Amino acid sequence: MHDGFVTTRRGLDRSLPPMRLFEKAKRFGVWNPSLLDFAPDRAHWLALSDIERDVILRLTALFVAGEEAVTLDLLPLIRTVAREGRLEEEMFLTTFLWEEAKHTDFFERFVREVTDHGGRDLSHYHTDTYRALFYQALPTALNRLDIDTSPEAQVVASVTYNMVVEGVLAETGYHAFFTMLQRNNIFPATVEGVQKLKQDESRHIAYGVYLISRLVAEHPNVWDAAEDAMNTLFPLALGVINEIFMPYDPAPFGLEIDDFIGFAASQFQKRFARIAAARGGTLEAVTQATDAAIDAEDS
Repeated sequence: MHDGFVTTRRGLDRSLPPMRLFEKAKRFGVWNPSLLDFAPDRAHWLALSDIERDVILRLTALFVAGEEAVTLDLLPLIRTVAREGRLEEEMFLTTFLWEEAKHTDFFERFVREVTDHGGRDLSHYHTDTYRALFYQALPTALNRLDIDTSPEAQVVASVTYNMVVEGVLAETGYHAFFTMLQRNNIFPATVEGVQKLKQDESRHIAYGVYLISRLVAEHPNVWDAAEDAMNTLFPLALGVINEIFMPYDPAPFGLEIDDFIGFAASQFQKRFARIAAARGGTLEAVTQATDAAIDAEDS
């Protein structure tokens, strides 16, 4: 039973970072994958070599399953934040589920309409390392929140989802799509869709770093759990990136593995530094750091 409501007790605190991100989601997150015209992309697909098609299909098979996975596994985090009465955070988190579902829609459309592999089993592209992260670690961390809503469990869930799955693998995947497609002026609808996805995910990651930092500032004892999750999962993410390149020598489109490993490490380290700064810090300092990161993002 409810004993009152935020909106009639104190009103929404629109200065909180999640509310600022909610405003951005309302401005930039309303796009429809079904309106993208994949006809030029299909023509470009047919002009590719077999190895070029294979690397794009491999990357897409990882993305579409990953987007489905977070769509399936996200609800426990939303429920946890709602039970704590953090309405501003819950309001922003409602956009996560909508956006992850749209991302699933986008990549499934790409598979079906561009590659003509719709309905075919692409799970052979899912390596043991990928499965360890998306089939096991992600659902385990998120669904743990249904029985354990402790700050430690929340930190592990957000590190897994926001910092590693989104902040390392998804962002490195966008970098790969842009390198292959945008640099070669092909697949215009796919590039447009990936740009929209990247905007969405940047908001998700900003919230995840805020959530982890807030929990570390409020509960200093959770730092060990956060650091342990990072140390365990980051090598898995690097393993997934390495395995994308393993079948190819040389890699198509001029892809260089060192470029992507370096990119992934850079994305991870800058978020790690912000979270580490929250140790012994204040919620005000966490909010200021998040506000600065939000201001630095165009969308």
